[in-house]
Amino acid sequence: MTTREDVFTFYLGFDDTDTKTSPKGTGRTIRDFCATLPETYRLRAVLRHQLPKRPEIPFTSNNSSACAVIETDDASLGRILFDRAAAYLTECAPEGSDPGVCLAERRAVSDALVGFALACNGGVMRQDQAMAAASGVFLAGLGGTNDGIIGAAAAIGLTRHGWCGRFIELGDMRSLPNTVTVGDLLARGIQVASVDRDPLTPLPGHTVATGGWLRPSLMAGQAVLQVRADGDGRWVAALAKRRDKAA
Repeated sequence: MTTREDVFTFYLGFDDTDTKTSPKGTGRTIRDFCATLPETYRLRAVLRHQLPKRPEIPFTSNNSSACAVIETDDASLGRILFDRAAAYLTECAPEGSDPGVCLAERRAVSDALVGFALACNGGVMRQDQAMAAASGVFLAGLGGTNDGIIGAAAAIGLTRHGWCGRFIELGDMRSLPNTVTVGDLLARGIQVASVDRDPLTPLPGHTVATGGWLRPSLMAGQAVLQVRADGDGRWVAALAKRRDKAA
């Protein structure tokens, strides 16, 4: 994601914060944590990152981790943010979960951590590999097997990579009506791109039907809503919510 150079942008990763009987998943948990932060921190976005569903990888339901993008004007607030997040998960993560937390300033995310995150997207990785890749940033397991450090570190690297994941929090996007204009989205920093075979260009006055589920993708470091044509000047979001899960 593009950011100003005169502020400090922190990526905060959570993973494995729930169990099969938990009332909320990792995405909701990190959003609830960010709601507790004082005004010295500014939440820019929260992203959900999908990891592989493989029989040799333990996961609760969908094997997703989450990353919050948080700005502050003081670099020293990073350690405080990490400690707050760790204390929150220690208190709130249910018994039986394996929570992990990772924090890195955007410019401190190494190529090794991005490479580790991409490897997580394609196969099975271990805790020692996560710790090695996250050298120089904050990473901790907070209970159970501590396997959550793998997904928490991956969430940081994937966000820095800028080509995967979807936004589950971005400004007021959750409060927007089911039909919005392309201009409304552009004003909020959300690009709109057609994924039709022979695509036209969505124009500011055109409308987009989101079905009440607006979840832009992270592409080229930006929020991009993928759409399909639905008539003259009308578009519909190409990605929809699964019927069996809220995201």
